[in-house]
Amino acid sequence: MCGIAGQLGGATDAVAGDVIGPMIGALTHRGPDGVRTEALAHATLAHARLSIIDLDGGWQPLHAAGGTVIGNGEIYNYVELARDHGLETSLATGSDFEPLLHLYAREGAEALTRLRGMYALCLIGPDARAFLARDPFGIKPLYLMEHAGGLAFASEPRAFFAAGLMQRVLDDGAARELIDLNYTLRERTAFQGLRRLAPGEVIEVRDGRIVSSHRRAALPSPLRAGVGGGRAAPARADDTPTSNPLPAGERGLLARLDAVLEDSVRVHQRSDVPYGLFLSGGIDSAAIATLMARLSARPVTAFTCGFDAPGLQAGGAADERAQAERVARALNLDWRETSFGEEDFWRILPQAAWALDDPTADYATLPTYKLAEAARGTLTVVLTGEGGDELFGGYGRYRRALRPRWLGGRPAEPRGASPEVLAAWRDAACPPRGLTPLQEAQWADVVTWLPNDLLLKLDRCLMAHGLEGRTPFLDPAVAAFAWPLPDRLKVRGGYGKWILRKWLERACPAARPWAKKQGFTVPVETWIAPRAGDLAANLPKVESVRRLVPEAAQRMAQPGGRWPLLFFAVWSLIHLDGASPDDALRTVLGG
Repeated sequence: MCGIAGQLGGATDAVAGDVIGPMIGALTHRGPDGVRTEALAHATLAHARLSIIDLDGGWQPLHAAGGTVIGNGEIYNYVELARDHGLETSLATGSDFEPLLHLYAREGAEALTRLRGMYALCLIGPDARAFLARDPFGIKPLYLMEHAGGLAFASEPRAFFAAGLMQRVLDDGAARELIDLNYTLRERTAFQGLRRLAPGEVIEVRDGRIVSSHRRAALPSPLRAGVGGGRAAPARADDTPTSNPLPAGERGLLARLDAVLEDSVRVHQRSDVPYGLFLSGGIDSAAIATLMARLSARPVTAFTCGFDAPGLQAGGAADERAQAERVARALNLDWRETSFGEEDFWRILPQAAWALDDPTADYATLPTYKLAEAARGTLTVVLTGEGGDELFGGYGRYRRALRPRWLGGRPAEPRGASPEVLAAWRDAACPPRGLTPLQEAQWADVVTWLPNDLLLKLDRCLMAHGLEGRTPFLDPAVAAFAWPLPDRLKVRGGYGKWILRKWLERACPAARPWAKKQGFTVPVETWIAPRAGDLAANLPKVESVRRLVPEAAQRMAQPGGRWPLLFFAVWSLIHLDGASPDDALRTVLGG
């Protein structure tokens, strides 16, 4: 896990000092172990490193087989790539990125389809072709802009502002999406002129200009996936089967699921630094914990966050510490708990808003930030359960989408969004033909809020503390198994993730997989309510709020919907007006 920045085209020593130097300097929280910058013939590359694999030899930019690469993230199948392609004797380092350079020298851009991991990278081959690429689920971020001097790219938007490459101008349409959905859609960012590289996108750049672009899908297409059962053909990863018949019978399916999940957790644990996990009271993190405990010779370190708030249950929030402790004891984990209360809310809100320069107003950023804060110094790598609901059909909205209207059924779409934003969401979420209604809902989440909310939140909150977050469910082999499962193995009898629950029933009964799902709700309204009057008076003074939400005072005076507007105001003061996090909070509270 690192920060990367660079410019393709027009590279000179001046570019390295005047542009790339400030860009990578703004990203050192992502790579606290050191920075390296290098000017090539037609590119300037920089890398801020968080050392995870090959602590001494894995520095980047990395050169091998006539090519150069910088990357953020991990290539989990680097061992298999080296072994299966006879590269062991050619490798000069133990870096997970080096096998890619040797493969590129043999087969060109096709080598990028062999990667199993989370990554955002820039590769320049011995043929002088330059590529930017991002993993298919969008676990790791990459941003880019074309300007007169070439194409600049970086791991976070703040790098472009630090180098003076662009002004902080709000994209009003994106801001409306943020307020309505809690995230922005597609490749759009909150800043005019800056876009994300899309999940799975690979672009080729020549002379500082994009000459081609294509996407590698995270989920197999219906024709290849065998919708409703049968064969699964995932997007290619070299050690992942391209055609895998599902075994007949429950026992065979559970055995296959066990093998697939164990393999994913095994490769996600590859690390030369301490690793552990974030453990909630849900079944996704319990499944990861179960397999980590199985594969580890010593107790696995796990961190859990609970909420301290008056009337917690009445406010709809659930404190999951008791259930997490039950799982931790059953698995003999080294369990650490931390709490989150009103003081944490007001302290962490502006810090999380600073970290989320590409914003998501998901209130789960707050406990995630607190967990990362607690784990820092103990762990460097953290495994989490993101992706389990999307792949195995866990959300309640999926079950509602399968019911007829007369039984309360409704589409799995955002509620409360304006017609304009809802139309934009439908356009972004548009699934291919041939899917079941359940798969359509899963597809929509995988291409919208998973990369632009959940994974963005995880990346920024952990990277703000120099931690690497890993997501074993979001793996091509897991997707190849889960995606083509018949609907009845995902949703049955009022339960989502049916087959995962059935597996966990045997693997870790203490996880209580058939208990009623509580949901994850942060009691933000409980903490906002006492200051609602101050907020109603001060939020309309924030220019972006006044322009986009003229009814802000009225909205803050009524329960419900206060949080997204509060977050947007604090975010705007920091990232548009240049306020410090503390000053932004004082402004909205009138202190």
